[in-house]
Amino acid sequence: MLDHWGAAVSHRSAACLWDLLPKNEGPVDVIVAGAGGKARRRGIRVHRSRTLVPADVILRRAIPVTTPMRTIADMRLAAAEGWPGALPAGQLRRAIRQANVLGLSIDEESGRDRTRSDLERDFLRLCRRYGLPSPEVNVRIGPHLVDFLWRDRRVLVETDSYVYHRGKAAFQDDRRRGLDLKRLGYEVLRLAEQQVNEEPDQVAETLGIALGAGRKG
Repeated sequence: MLDHWGAAVSHRSAACLWDLLPKNEGPVDVIVAGAGGKARRRGIRVHRSRTLVPADVILRRAIPVTTPMRTIADMRLAAAEGWPGALPAGQLRRAIRQANVLGLSIDEESGRDRTRSDLERDFLRLCRRYGLPSPEVNVRIGPHLVDFLWRDRRVLVETDSYVYHRGKAAFQDDRRRGLDLKRLGYEVLRLAEQQVNEEPDQVAETLGIALGAGRKG
């Protein structure tokens, strides 16, 4: 497919095409193999990659586009490197959650603990350090993918990195999720990266109270 078309929709534009994010009015992201060539064009943001292979590109709605797995990987790299057009952390998390809801394969090398970020791994270490019960990690409750769940206690934790500005859409999305989960009978604790890394005593105490108050069975 890549050999035939020579380029494919990628990054945020690919995420929109896969219905992982709302449509965006900005430039169209296009990825091409190699490190050079193809002059800039107005309204198109070109990404050049030495690692792009034909298996990374398929047709969707008759448009060559990077696979969901490659799309998420490209967006993660762009965010980590601070590239132009990189998604804020909240929007990237939203895209990953939506991919899981839709059942799209996005990570061939997920770890045994099912975590998807350093922050999630830090939170698991906090639980072990303070002797808290081990949660389920990245599991679904109805249409929602939640970070950590104590099913028998009806308690869940969502962790958020605030390295990037989340934006109004992500804020509203989180609020809707929280209200929906509370209606389903879950206590929702939302923790920022700073709280997990700099206030572990308070986090452990608050979570211990919530788990102690939660119902069993």
